[in-house]
Amino acid sequence: MARKPTKLEVDARGPGNHHLGDGLYLRVSGGSRTYSFRFQRDRKTRWVSLGSFKTCTLAQARQKALEFRLMLANGQTPESPRMVAYATPAESAPPPVPTGKTFGEVAGSYIDAHKPGWKSAKHGSQWQATLDQHAGSLMAMPVVDIQVQHVLAVLRPIWNSKTETATRVRGRIESILDAARAEGLRTGENPARWKGHLDALLAPPGKLKNVEHHKALPWQDMPGTMAKLMASKGTAARCVAFATLTATRSSEARGAVWSEIDMQAATWTIPAARMKAKREHRVPLSSTALVILAEMQAARTPETEFVFPGGKRGAALSDVSTSKALHVASGDKTTTVHGLRSTFRDWCDEVAEVAEVVAELSLAHQHGDETQRAYARSNLFDRRRALMQQWADYCLPTSRTGEETIPEAA
Repeated sequence: MARKPTKLEVDARGPGNHHLGDGLYLRVSGGSRTYSFRFQRDRKTRWVSLGSFKTCTLAQARQKALEFRLMLANGQTPESPRMVAYATPAESAPPPVPTGKTFGEVAGSYIDAHKPGWKSAKHGSQWQATLDQHAGSLMAMPVVDIQVQHVLAVLRPIWNSKTETATRVRGRIESILDAARAEGLRTGENPARWKGHLDALLAPPGKLKNVEHHKALPWQDMPGTMAKLMASKGTAARCVAFATLTATRSSEARGAVWSEIDMQAATWTIPAARMKAKREHRVPLSSTALVILAEMQAARTPETEFVFPGGKRGAALSDVSTSKALHVASGDKTTTVHGLRSTFRDWCDEVAEVAEVVAELSLAHQHGDETQRAYARSNLFDRRRALMQQWADYCLPTSRTGEETIPEAA
C-alpha cells in the first residue's frame, strides 16, 4: 500500500487534484485549496467537498472520507450542500477501462501465472475451489464493477463462523483485484484491502470467538488413543503418535526427513521452508518420541529420506492415511490430526498449568504483540523440553499397554 503523504507534504502541493489516499483529494486551483472526496456512482465521477484547507485539518478530512466510504459500503450516497456531480473532464480522465474481462477470467489467469511458484500443485486447485465456493457471486462480474459492497456480500456470511476461510478468501480476492489493476482493467483502491479499509467494516479476525477449529480429541481420551497408536505396526499410526508427542502439524510430521533429526541431542529441527510461519522451529523430543524414531530407523530403507515413508516409493505418507489411523485409534471419524494440537493446548491449560508462553512456543505460535516479541529473545527450549516429556508421560503412562493393532491405512 502506498504511503500516505504527511501534512507538510500536503501543504506544499501546487495546482491540481492531489490524491491523498482512500478517495481523499486536495484540490488546488488558483487561490482555492479544498479537501474533497471522490467516488463513482452511476458510472460518473462525483466529488463531495469536505471543507476548505484553512478550516479543515488533514486529520478531519481523512475522518470524513472514512465516514463517506462507510456510507458507500452500506449503499448510501455521500452528499453535501456543495456537492458537484459531473463526468470527469476528458483532459484529466484516466485511460478508458475495459469492461469485458470478468473476475473469474482474471482469477484463472492469476492462478496460471503463479502456479509455478507455489509449493504444491494442489495449491492452484485449492485457490480455484475456494473462490468457486465462497466468491461465486463475483466470478461473472466485470472486475471494473466490483466494489466494497460486493466483497462484503462474500465475506459477511462466513466472517464470524468460518473466520480462517473468510480471511483466506479476502486475501485471494485482494490479490486478484490487484492483478486486474496492474493489467489496467480497473482503477482506484482495492475494495478487498484490509488495512485502512475493510478493517473499519469487519471485526478483527484474531478477536472473533466463532472461528473455525479442527475437530480435536478431548485430552482425557488421549492416553487410550495413544496406547492403540503405539500398539499398531503401521507407519501411519506411528506418524500420528509422533505428531501428537511433538505437538506439530500433520504436514510437518509427514514431511520429516532424517537430516532434520538429531537423536543424540533429542532434537528435531524443522526448517523455515516447511513451517507455516516460515521460521525454523526446534522441537525437543521426549523419550517416547525417540522410541518411535528408533523403530522407524530400524526399518529404514535407502529408497527414501522420509522418516515416515508412504506406500509409493520415495513418497511421504498421505494426509488420508494418517487421518484413517487416527480414526481407528480414537473411534471417532470426525477427529483430525491437526486437532491434536488443540488437544495438547487444552491439556496445557487444564492439567499442566504451564505458562501460556511456553505452550504457545511449543506450538510454534508467536506470543504477545510486536513489542513483546522484539524483546523476547529466548525460545524457552529447556522449559519446552520438560513440558513435552510431561505430555508424553501423560499420553502413554508406562503402566499402559495397547492390545489392539491398527491396520495400515491405504
